[in-house]
Amino acid sequence: MSGAAPLAEFKVGVDNVIFSVDPEQQRLFVLLIKRLHPPCQHQWSPPGTLVRHGESLEAAARRILQEKIKVHNLYLEQLYTFGAPGSDRASAPHRYLSVSYFALVRREAAELITREGGMTAWFSVPSLPTLAFDHHNILNYGLRRLRNKLEYSPIAFEVLPDVFTLNEVYQLYCTVLGENFADYSNFRARLLKLGILQDTGVKASRGAGRPASLYRFDAIAFEPLRHKPLVFV
Repeated sequence: MSGAAPLAEFKVGVDNVIFSVDPEQQRLFVLLIKRLHPPCQHQWSPPGTLVRHGESLEAAARRILQEKIKVHNLYLEQLYTFGAPGSDRASAPHRYLSVSYFALVRREAAELITREGGMTAWFSVPSLPTLAFDHHNILNYGLRRLRNKLEYSPIAFEVLPDVFTLNEVYQLYCTVLGENFADYSNFRARLLKLGILQDTGVKASRGAGRPASLYRFDAIAFEPLRHKPLVFV
């Protein structure tokens, strides 16, 4: 067709939104790195990289994370593809197509790595620095996805200890969803009704109050429910 606009030329990259939770202090964190080189030098962004020739998107995402953080059995989930013309990050005539991933990890189980004088740090979500490019959009989208997944999937049990109290589960949900998301008694009843928690028969004193029962996530009991609609909150 005459007069048609030329095809866009893209550089393809990945950006990782990695969250961690501190339920005791009710704080949600996201992993950021300080950029060492232009563009946006000295500004903060989620760990990202351009995809290399012959490299899959997930392989690129894991490669850059291995340079910034040490964590075992990290589950990455593809989040969204960002590619609006206004989000250009490379010099013309290229546009930048960003495929984003997100994950939730135990903060105490994740070791940060700093190389070449760069900085890698956890930032509390309400107190973020100015982010490079359009990364605030990526982070906000990741936060919405995290909150949605807490409502219908057992993602919370991936970052809890092997055994936990129901109050610890509740505190994690409060940290991510806000402390007024649900009444504790209703939350407890709904969670137990799902039948995916195994009572260990052990009680533990954690803080003030009487000893609380310790539970374990029952992966076998959850398996038949994996593809069924669940409501955790």
